Amino acid sequence: MSAHEEPGAPSPSDRSNSGGQDGPSGGWGPPPVPGPPPAGPYGPPPSDPYGPPPAGPWGAPSAGHHGSVPPGPYGSMPPPLPPYPPYPPHLGYGPPPPHRHRARKFLVPLAVAAVALAAGIGINRTFWQPNGSQPAAGPAAPIAPSGSGGGSTGATDVSSEVDPTLVVINTVLGYQDARAAGTGIVLSSTGEILTNNHVIDGATSITATDLGNGRTYTASVVGYDSANDLAVLKLSGASGLATAKTADSSKVQVGDQVTAIGNAGGTGSATPASGTVTGLDQSITASDPGAGTSEQLSGMIQVNADVQAGDSGGSLVNSSGAVIGIDTAGSDAGSGGAGQQADPQGFAIPIDTALPLAKQIMAGKSGPDVHIGQTAFLGVQVATGSGYGSGSGAPLAGVITGSPAAQAGLAAGDVITAVDSQSVSSPAALTAIMASSSVGHPLTVEWTDAAGTPQSATITPISGPAG
Repeated sequence: MSAHEEPGAPSPSDRSNSGGQDGPSGGWGPPPVPGPPPAGPYGPPPSDPYGPPPAGPWGAPSAGHHGSVPPGPYGSMPPPLPPYPPYPPHLGYGPPPPHRHRARKFLVPLAVAAVALAAGIGINRTFWQPNGSQPAAGPAAPIAPSGSGGGSTGATDVSSEVDPTLVVINTVLGYQDARAAGTGIVLSSTGEILTNNHVIDGATSITATDLGNGRTYTASVVGYDSANDLAVLKLSGASGLATAKTADSSKVQVGDQVTAIGNAGGTGSATPASGTVTGLDQSITASDPGAGTSEQLSGMIQVNADVQAGDSGGSLVNSSGAVIGIDTAGSDAGSGGAGQQADPQGFAIPIDTALPLAKQIMAGKSGPDVHIGQTAFLGVQVATGSGYGSGSGAPLAGVITGSPAAQAGLAAGDVITAVDSQSVSSPAALTAIMASSSVGHPLTVEWTDAAGTPQSATITPISGPAG
């Protein structure tokens, strides 16, 4: 998929069956526009100058993209994308929540259902249900061309109503020489967009094409909630956009017909996948083996619609075309084992959960899990694997050339031990401190260098990549 989609909202093509369930609609007002999108975990993976990337938070940088190489975990792998032109190197950022990596094979316990983020085509995360029964997922298979499924006329009709309220999101991950694609839901006529945080995680540049008017806009990150995998974007200069109508997701019942609509396969168009609700209040674990991290998403709506890579951030709608959930995770359709296709599974964040958080972000109110605006970035890559640094603290695998950290003298092999008198006992502790720090606000950073000598310097964070 290309970085710049063709204008206009393409006619939808089905992937499954039909839709169902009514509800009221919702409205929105614009929030303040933040600066450049915030950042990914600890700054981008260092390139060769910093030595080999660790198996930690960033993993090995790939030539693919967040969006072009969805792993087994994120759904299927889309067709190879042409390389983006080199992204001008920014000077460093600091840590927000752990980053998602490139495609890799994962082994998942056979007692659980392996599920993948259906997102920005290419983030390396595995999802599974604690009480699932599907076999382990194998490597991701190439994504079939859009419209290869045999959906119903009903799903197509619903999609024709919903498509104009969606945007196709494309991101450049400048520090990872990669890109991603996903979907977003239009909340306001002036361009407030609701999507998954993992769709924009690590982005240094974001554009969104409105499927209602065919225009492509530059997008900035208003804020995000990494714990609940939600983010709000603002489209620059947007007006008169068609907005999504929403329904009361608390009234959804098992057996209701639904349609999942999104940028399946990163094709740049909206494709519907119909099915039924098969579970409510489900919990899935999002695991990032490369970073050694995991998080749990609870209260999810489970469906048997074929949610694919690129659908993340898209709409799960009822038969009246009202949004009841945000497409967030989908199964690897080829994981049935012994040459069999597993039944599709999809998971969506209920709209009743997402809207209050979106309103909080749009109002500019930060919280324990909600970050507003730009993300403070030091320009360090923190290692979580063995062999980096010693003792407690946040060991550094690399430092971005010209970044605030580099200018202060930090280098690979150093271990950050405190920031503004707050002890840093682990990489996670540094992440938490930086998540609450502000761009442009000086920080006193203490570290132990590779020789074991204590060091200290005042470092002013700059703006980093999103998520």
